[in-house]
Amino acid sequence: MFERVDRSLQISKRVPEKDKVIKKNGQVIEALPSATFRVKMEDESEVLAHLSGRMRMNHIRVLVGDRVVLEMTPYDERRGRIVLRER
Repeated sequence: MFERVDRSLQISKRVPEKDKVIKKNGQVIEALPSATFRVKMEDESEVLAHLSGRMRMNHIRVLVGDRVVLEMTPYDERRGRIVLRER
């Protein structure tokens, strides 16, 4: 009488706008208070970035001159989060 419909196929998996992040590489040029850094991006722009919570919990040290990977939102291109320190 009733057909069973698989609803998982009907719902499209959309990523919310807030979860879209842009990953970029850069180099730390200045260390500021409260785990904040000024980072020069590969495209010569400067970004104000803070350490991610995972890097703080694991006591990852970031120094001036380190190459880092940043996550940025599409809303504000002048701020970012340092998620990885490259060797």
